[in-house]
Amino acid sequence: MYGQELAKVYEIFYRSRGKNWAAEAEEVTRLIRERMPQADTLLDVACGTGAHLTTFRESFSQVEGLEIAPPMLETARQRLPGVPLHEGDMRDFALECTFDAVVCMFCAIGYVGTVEEMRAAVRAMADHVSPGGVLVIEPWWFPEDHIEGYVAGDLGHEDGLTVARISHSTLQGRATRMEVRFLVGDASGIREFTEIDVLSLFTKDEYTQAFLDADCSVEYLPGAPTGRGLFVGIRR
Repeated sequence: MYGQELAKVYEIFYRSRGKNWAAEAEEVTRLIRERMPQADTLLDVACGTGAHLTTFRESFSQVEGLEIAPPMLETARQRLPGVPLHEGDMRDFALECTFDAVVCMFCAIGYVGTVEEMRAAVRAMADHVSPGGVLVIEPWWFPEDHIEGYVAGDLGHEDGLTVARISHSTLQGRATRMEVRFLVGDASGIREFTEIDVLSLFTKDEYTQAFLDADCSVEYLPGAPTGRGLFVGIRR
């Protein structure tokens, strides 16, 4: 999952469906500043290729990132020289500082396997938020939103690459099991690879309780940025 092949084409197919990392980061920055106008430092947990951080660093004097997948982290380091980027697991990471804001975007928290692991991740993130600071987490779908057998397809063209992506989702216990197949074509030919994503279907109440038990207030804002909404909390 999130190997070298995917890191090379990750953003191409999402841009083809209209994803705008800059606009998402700007909206999250607005939400943060509404709650803490003086916020000036930010940690992006599960920062991926650094696409959100590219915009966050325009609004915050200090930004850092955390990512578990080395190929994604390497892409982010190439994009963001000079930005501290840490390899680590959201469930148990420990940096030596706190931030005015900690964010975890694009449903990355869904990749933890159990409620206990989700709670550990929320606690680890909250422990890196300064008192009065803001924690923002974008969830995966809630259980009632799962669509059995859902199929999605995307086709993107950029920089001499054509990328086709087809996914098929099924229920696996309390998780969405998404089989994703890619075809990538360039001047050298066509190659194919498959990724299996398993994303946990936590309930709204489970996320809410995780925030409260991590000493954060919590509100759920439905909708943006990707239809799944955002949980936003203030560290007590």
